[in-house]
Amino acid sequence: MLLLPTDPPTALPPTTEALRSPDGLLAVGGALTPEWLLHAYRHGVFPWFSPGQPILWWTPDPRTVLLPHEFRCSKSLGQSIRNRGYETRIDTDFAAVVGCCAEPRDEEGGTWITPEIAEAYQALHELGIAHSIETWHEGQLVGGLYGVGVGRVFYGESMFARARDASKVALARLVEECLARGIELIDCQMETAHLASLGAQTLPRGEFEALLARHADPAWDAWAS
Repeated sequence: MLLLPTDPPTALPPTTEALRSPDGLLAVGGALTPEWLLHAYRHGVFPWFSPGQPILWWTPDPRTVLLPHEFRCSKSLGQSIRNRGYETRIDTDFAAVVGCCAEPRDEEGGTWITPEIAEAYQALHELGIAHSIETWHEGQLVGGLYGVGVGRVFYGESMFARARDASKVALARLVEECLARGIELIDCQMETAHLASLGAQTLPRGEFEALLARHADPAWDAWAS
């Protein structure tokens, strides 16, 4: 479905209309305002597009998630947390984390975190909705991740590492925060071997949306305290 920037967020079609190929493509167009993003996330939809493309909205099936109590901290990761001198922080330099995540990671220099995306999530951060979990070493930002918190759900967007296990250390801190704040679900979007090794699993879209219906209530702000 083609959407206009002036359309309301409710113009997003039902997720049952998403394509099977490419998996989960739901709509094209719309806007990246906080209202659009919050509506999309609450319904299991997220934006993902490359420079030069219109806004593309996705809801893949199956969906990769991490239940905080099922996180697997390996022996080597535990050693990195204890022995490498890392310090973890929350929301001390959101823009820097997004900027590091946006750095090209392939030979072609591609990235999906465009200036438009970075600006949109910065706006969410300023509203207290998007958050960064950061790994620091000797005063330098060496790893981290960012995402969106709605109700008892944290929607992970991207992560980076410039030192050994630095992104995993940030994820371990996120899990710790989730357990302390009553966050029941971390959305990882797409399956990777890296995430699976840490305890992530895949769920059919219907099961994922059922979890969102229970936990993605914006009236409950797990990050308020």
